[in-house]
Amino acid sequence: MVHSFKGQVAVVTGSSRGIGLGIARELVARGARVCLTARNAEPLAEAVRDLGGPEVAIGVAGKADDPAHQDDAVARTMEAFGRLDHLVNNTGINPVYGPVLDTDEAAAAKILAVNVLAPLAWTRRAHAAWMGEHGGSVVNVASIAGIRASLGIGLYGVSKAALMRLTTELAAELGGQGIRVNAVAPAVVKTRFAEALYEGREEQVAAAYPLGRLGVPEDVAGAVAFLLSSDAAWITGQTLVVDGGVTLGGGL
Repeated sequence: MVHSFKGQVAVVTGSSRGIGLGIARELVARGARVCLTARNAEPLAEAVRDLGGPEVAIGVAGKADDPAHQDDAVARTMEAFGRLDHLVNNTGINPVYGPVLDTDEAAAAKILAVNVLAPLAWTRRAHAAWMGEHGGSVVNVASIAGIRASLGIGLYGVSKAALMRLTTELAAELGGQGIRVNAVAPAVVKTRFAEALYEGREEQVAAAYPLGRLGVPEDVAGAVAFLLSSDAAWITGQTLVVDGGVTLGGGL
């Protein structure tokens, strides 16, 4: 039996499209109400309509690493739905491509701010608003780029390795309050964000995957929903690799 999220509420950052929207769609399908966040209001409004409208979803536009936006999204979630049981830190950026030593310092700082410090800030706010008193669950969306060398996107990989480490620290600190913190580490998923990694050569890239294909948002959404659910009630501090088996054989 698929676990129900009926009566529960989630914030999913970076969720106007791609993996984030896939996660939100999965949670709503299982009965949850969700707050979506992303930078641009128009795609967010479209995503809210796609999920079923304001009875089940709200959208709050802003930059993931902006404290005012974080405060606003959590406050509006509490106002609309009265609770905040789950947090999915999905927002991630990778504005540069090339060797780590050539990465501009400002770009490196921005990657770490969005991919590591923002998830910490979102978790802090969810904790203050609801989870610290009532418990809850957090899932951070990392990447296999944080597990091994990822040439060309090295600082992104560094940030995702840090996010996985942050996951274990928060899990250890918050477990006594009934808060579980886990992560998923996907390989290449067919989204606009990852197009540069497979566009024009999808068949060649997919050949390195034992399961013979690249991921789709639904692959990650199911894993995230499991980790958020009570089916994973005795799992915390873990990173679930969702990669079609590609890390088994050292492919791209």
